[in-house]
Amino acid sequence: MEWVPIVFFTFKIVVLGIGMFYAIKWHYDQGKKNPAKPARSVLRVAGAVALGFVLLLAGLLLLTFIASKTLGLELALP
Repeated sequence: MEWVPIVFFTFKIVVLGIGMFYAIKWHYDQGKKNPAKPARSVLRVAGAVALGFVLLLAGLLLLTFIASKTLGLELALP
């Protein structure tokens, strides 16, 4: 049983490493194939993604506090 975490974590690191390598390679190849997009559109999309992330994070925080209050848990700051 002691070898199971070692094997699984090693497998996970290898799989994620290979996936990241091919993702970076694909994006690099796409960048060489297509002309560069205007910086304005890239910034607009990046801002929209960041705003969406912040809204989802705020929703998750609200849902966590509602669920904790429903279950009778105390999440007050000291």
